[in-house]
Amino acid sequence: MSSDVTNRGEAVKPARQQHGIDPIIFWLSLGAVLALGFVAGMYRVQLFAGLASALNMPSSSKTLNTDLLQQTYRQLDANFDGELDEEALINGSVRGMVEAVGDDYTTFMNAEEAERMNSDLEGSIGGGIGAQVGIRDEVITLVKILEGTPAEKSDLRAGDEVLTINGKSTKGFTTEQAVEQIRGEVGTTVKLGLVRDGESLEKTITREEISVDSVSSEIKDGIGVMTITRFDQDTGRLARAAAESFKEAGVKGVILDMRGNPGGYLTAAQDVSSIWLSNKLVVVEKTGETVVDTLRSRRSAVLDGVPTVVLVDGNSASASEIVAGALHDHKAATLVGETTYGKGTVQRLITLTDGAILKVTVARWYTPNGLNLSKVGIKPDHVVKLSEEDIRNNNDTQMQKAEQLLRQ
Repeated sequence: MSSDVTNRGEAVKPARQQHGIDPIIFWLSLGAVLALGFVAGMYRVQLFAGLASALNMPSSSKTLNTDLLQQTYRQLDANFDGELDEEALINGSVRGMVEAVGDDYTTFMNAEEAERMNSDLEGSIGGGIGAQVGIRDEVITLVKILEGTPAEKSDLRAGDEVLTINGKSTKGFTTEQAVEQIRGEVGTTVKLGLVRDGESLEKTITREEISVDSVSSEIKDGIGVMTITRFDQDTGRLARAAAESFKEAGVKGVILDMRGNPGGYLTAAQDVSSIWLSNKLVVVEKTGETVVDTLRSRRSAVLDGVPTVVLVDGNSASASEIVAGALHDHKAATLVGETTYGKGTVQRLITLTDGAILKVTVARWYTPNGLNLSKVGIKPDHVVKLSEEDIRNNNDTQMQKAEQLLRQ
């Protein structure tokens, strides 16, 4: 979460995975791999059949009739008054084909976009503003503002709709395209055209180097507070270290804050769930009605039995929903806040030619009680909404409710 701009709601798997075995770290399988011009959620690439075969991945033998594509190219080449960028034409054709699938989470990233995604998941994105972006109701939207970043200093807020970036309309943008436009060299500026509660406003923000760990923690009046902003390759280790410090301090309860967390690696969600659950079902993956994988927690649940409240909101997505759902279904935690985003699908990341990536939806995931959260989300046990006035006055009523429940 976090870098400066990340994609919304990613529960991702690497290109190769064996049943019952942890996936190869995604960015290793890429050759290096939730804005961050804009962190979240978040949240495109080309296919290489030879690599798919080498990695023992499914690869269709079907081919498309590309006569119309070739005919169009020949006519462009013969008639266009200017130079044609063949790489741009190829990338555009592939991007258009993938977008035509009609799934928001099946996307193509060129090499530059793929590298940015790798940086997002590592928590260092170079020049950015410290905000996470996602898509809500087909509009690019800020989903989380990171503390101490240019976005916070410029009074950007979660829920702000981003209609333009440097004067360019974001209509039809993917999260990756928004991230690409928001990011830039440290010290340069980006101008955002926003809508907040129906009011239009413009913000010009100077980009800074953004680098933030995915996990932070503190102990307040005997209660451990763990905040997870994304699920990256270090999240499990950092979260367990925080949990062990809580245990050593003898905290009376724990608050797990996953508000605004857009997701990340599926195995990181498994690792975090294992802090509270010992050898319990975490998530089931299905393609159609066929179960293709199940993930269980490990046997070293350091906070097993410790009273826990999980904070979630409408921007808690994917991997964060998996953790919240697992802890809730196994009665290991009480949920407080607002209904979660509702992303119940899993994507696989496939390396293509020249470092491009295809992110493709391969399955739906289900909580231990058999719920798929797509477009539904998880409704908390205690619904507490933050008003605009609460946000302006830094009055965190959701955190206050969590503390109240743990002190009862």
